[in-house]
Amino acid sequence: MENSSFVIITGLSGAGKSNAVKVFEDMGYFCVDNLPAPLIPKFAELCLQSAGKVDKMALVIDIRGDLFLNDLNRNLDELRKMEIPYQILFLEASDEVLIQRFKETRRNHPLRPQGTVSDGITKEREKLSELRGRADKIMDTSRMKVSEFRTELRSQWEGISDKLSISIITFGYKHGVPIDTDLLIDVRFMPNPYYIPELRPLTGRDPAVQDYVYESGECQEFIQKYMDLLHFLLPNYIKEGKTHLTIGIGCTGGQHRSIAIGIKIGQILQEEGYPVNLRHRDN
Repeated sequence: MENSSFVIITGLSGAGKSNAVKVFEDMGYFCVDNLPAPLIPKFAELCLQSAGKVDKMALVIDIRGDLFLNDLNRNLDELRKMEIPYQILFLEASDEVLIQRFKETRRNHPLRPQGTVSDGITKEREKLSELRGRADKIMDTSRMKVSEFRTELRSQWEGISDKLSISIITFGYKHGVPIDTDLLIDVRFMPNPYYIPELRPLTGRDPAVQDYVYESGECQEFIQKYMDLLHFLLPNYIKEGKTHLTIGIGCTGGQHRSIAIGIKIGQILQEEGYPVNLRHRDN
């Protein structure tokens, strides 16, 4: 069981658990949806007795198992006693996005079948707050396309490496800060291409914008100092047992500076052998 993967998928209704299960199935995981918490240790025991036939498992636990949520901590502790390592993936999204998703699917919220979706979301956040606190990975799917969601999951769980799998998210502060980042850096101190008329309609993907950003003294010094910090942190994260790191890089609108810096840092990390998934959230 040392090389097996045991993932518990949970989170808010409408945040993407069904899509997550499909991704894990594609990665060869044996998946069980809505398993009552008291059955988790028994399920793990059966997998242990499968003689290696089942060595990658993904379980979905959500508010439909409300009666069993109070026993969840005890059952997770039981897994520890059985020396079965597991990870908790918690999916969430903003209230506005969740409400829109429920409207599009014409579904009722499981906690408010006759009431408002908003009330159900509020109640669910409260009930799942403790489980969220135990999560190893929290993903906000509010602004993620399905393809981006799949890529993010695969980048963390599909392959095992002695190096960290790294996700870089570029964004604009005016659109809100992503909540699922481990390291967050603000690059709004750099010269802004937005104020150069010929660069304004372009993005950080364009060579002209990259040249403008990279050639500034602030950028060159920042890249050197930030990479020094990462060179210190990454080996220590690996030593601590961390397998995935999410870096958020933000500028004002998420169009120029953050994208250019994200591309540069991603290229450096890839050249050093780290698996990197780069996503531009707001552009």
